[in-house]
Amino acid sequence: MRGIDRRALLLALAGLAAAPDADAQTSANRRRPPPPRPAARLPLVVLDPGHGGADPGAIGANGTLEKRVTLPLALELKRRLEAGGRCRVALTRSSDVFVPLARRVDIARSREAALLLSIHADAVPAGQARSLRGASVYTGAESATDSLSAALARRENLADRAGGLRLPSVSPEVQRILLSLMRQETRAGSERLARLAVNALDGEVLLLNTPLRRAQFVVLKSPDVPSALVECGFISNPRDEALLRRADHRAKVAAALTEAVHGFIGRRSSA
Repeated sequence: MRGIDRRALLLALAGLAAAPDADAQTSANRRRPPPPRPAARLPLVVLDPGHGGADPGAIGANGTLEKRVTLPLALELKRRLEAGGRCRVALTRSSDVFVPLARRVDIARSREAALLLSIHADAVPAGQARSLRGASVYTGAESATDSLSAALARRENLADRAGGLRLPSVSPEVQRILLSLMRQETRAGSERLARLAVNALDGEVLLLNTPLRRAQFVVLKSPDVPSALVECGFISNPRDEALLRRADHRAKVAAALTEAVHGFIGRRSSA
């Protein structure tokens, strides 16, 4: 199932649902000139700097606000990705404003992003702050057992079961098949993106033990956009906090994530 093209899959299923007469279609095609091919568009990468506005995020041992770290890191990553010329880049926020989690996901989905990468800094209670350090990368949990996920599931119906996927007019059974395929492919893409990020960060920055992790982050719940969340270090640890405040360290993290994103979109394009 790897490498599914969403648009091709939608068109194929729509065609199965209402295929025209083959002879009539062939005759019509002979009469009509082929439509001009649209210009190729670079894949869109959505970067999500965590927190912002009234939500400061975690607060470091020496008072650093997480929101003050995530935005400059995302801006540096955006600069590097755009300089590479392999993708377009959008931000869920470009200033110190609050953006709801669901809106962050909607930005990526509505623009048919190739991936969503959320940028954060981790934190633990004061008693553990000096022992835990290092970056980690999360994907969404496969099983949704929290109250938010349960509430979302109850609201689903045939009209919005896909949460905004523009499905063709096909039977509910075909829709279920399509959604299952889409979610499988998205999960696989998210895992691939996270592995690329961990591999790129390894050797460049300190990593947390078992750096590839899963959790039920709301921002990772898109059914059709591969997503990963990068915790760039523990802002609750004085040494990690000091590093995250430094532009040269953030540039090192951004360079590694640029490599990961390039690896992901390159493989996706070839597939």
